[in-house]
Amino acid sequence: MSPVDPDPQVPEARLSESAKAVERRLLGAERELRRREVSGAVGTSLLSARKFWRALGFPNVGDAAQAFTEADVEALRAMVGLVRDGVIDEETALGLTRAMGRTADRLANWQIQLVAESLTEEDHAAPDVEVAQQVGVVLAEVLERTEPLLTYAWRRHLASAAARMISDAEADAGAHPGPVRTVGFADLVSFTRIVRRASERELAGLVQRFEATTSDIVSAHGGRVVKTVGDEVLFVSTSTPAAGGIALDIAEAMAEDEVLPDVRVGMATGPVVARLGDVFGTTVNRASRLTGIAAPGTVLVDETTAARLGAASGFEVTPLHRRTLRGIGAVTPAVLRRSTRRSA
Repeated sequence: MSPVDPDPQVPEARLSESAKAVERRLLGAERELRRREVSGAVGTSLLSARKFWRALGFPNVGDAAQAFTEADVEALRAMVGLVRDGVIDEETALGLTRAMGRTADRLANWQIQLVAESLTEEDHAAPDVEVAQQVGVVLAEVLERTEPLLTYAWRRHLASAAARMISDAEADAGAHPGPVRTVGFADLVSFTRIVRRASERELAGLVQRFEATTSDIVSAHGGRVVKTVGDEVLFVSTSTPAAGGIALDIAEAMAEDEVLPDVRVGMATGPVVARLGDVFGTTVNRASRLTGIAAPGTVLVDETTAARLGAASGFEVTPLHRRTLRGIGAVTPAVLRRSTRRSA
């Protein structure tokens, strides 16, 4: 036997009757099919079926395990069909599958945590048996009523992403190594101190409040939340004035909130590398470094962003002393504020 099992198998979990009942309702059927029956029904190899299963984020199962339903057959048939019809190659198909699997996993855990928190007032890291069972029942009801919403939201976001890509291509015509975006980081001040003194439930509520507030503001201005990591949100916008509005609105919302602390916001404008739903590159790093040196409750921007916003209505930029940022070099940051000038 080789040192590394090429086909490791995870023992099938033994579920209680209540867990099985919730699973049946969520899956819509009993698990009655074995893996060879699934691959055979689609007419593909067991290896290809296993690659698809892994890409979705699920562990391998043994030949004898009845782990699948007809829904698994249809899902595999759809992706195999795309490859057979020449629409996409296998590597791309697996990449798309992996993207959907990771997103669905995060979505499922996020929803479960939200429902669990709504069903208990106790500050526990995990719900008790009664609450856990109730979470499953509630989510089954939610699924049956809101499943079309997932497809709707996905289509809308796909349409927006495709339109942005086309617009970037038409505007830049290869002039930049990546699409040009204004990138912003908003970082909660003194979050480490808050973590030490807050209970788990209080901390979860604070993070949820921060995410909801910032997400609403970013969406209202037509930007996109790339990711949130506890005390920090990363957003991007194709419009620098819109990004300026996002940054100032976030800073003001946190200052007015009686629960949330102030934020530091840093923004930079330039080409970014877009990959797997995230953004990378010097522009992103510059925005992050500016966030680190911003004073609580303020917005710092780089020279390109300052030039664009200085010429836009409703903003004032005040240059500061030139700074050397680690890994970035010399930058002349500017403080962004709302304009107090009145129109003639």
